[in-house]
Amino acid sequence: MSQHFFHDEISLAEKAEELGRQAMKLGLIPSFVVHHFPDSWEFYIPDQKTSVPLTPEEAYLKLKKLVESSSSTV
Repeated sequence: MSQHFFHDEISLAEKAEELGRQAMKLGLIPSFVVHHFPDSWEFYIPDQKTSVPLTPEEAYLKLKKLVESSSSTV
C-alpha cells in the first residue's frame, strides 16, 4: 500500500504543487499555475487546447499519474 503524505486539504495542495514542480523538471508539462485563495487553491495545468481549473485533489491525481507513468517508462 502506498503512503500518503497529506492529512488535510492544505497538505494535499502542497503535495500537488510539489508534484507539479517535479513534472516540470521531468519535462512532462511546460508549466502550471496555482491560484491561492483564502479558502481554496486552484491549479491550472495547460495542455494543447485548454487549461481548466483543477481542485487540489484533481491536480494531485493528474500529476501523480503523469510522474508515475514517466518513471515506469524509464
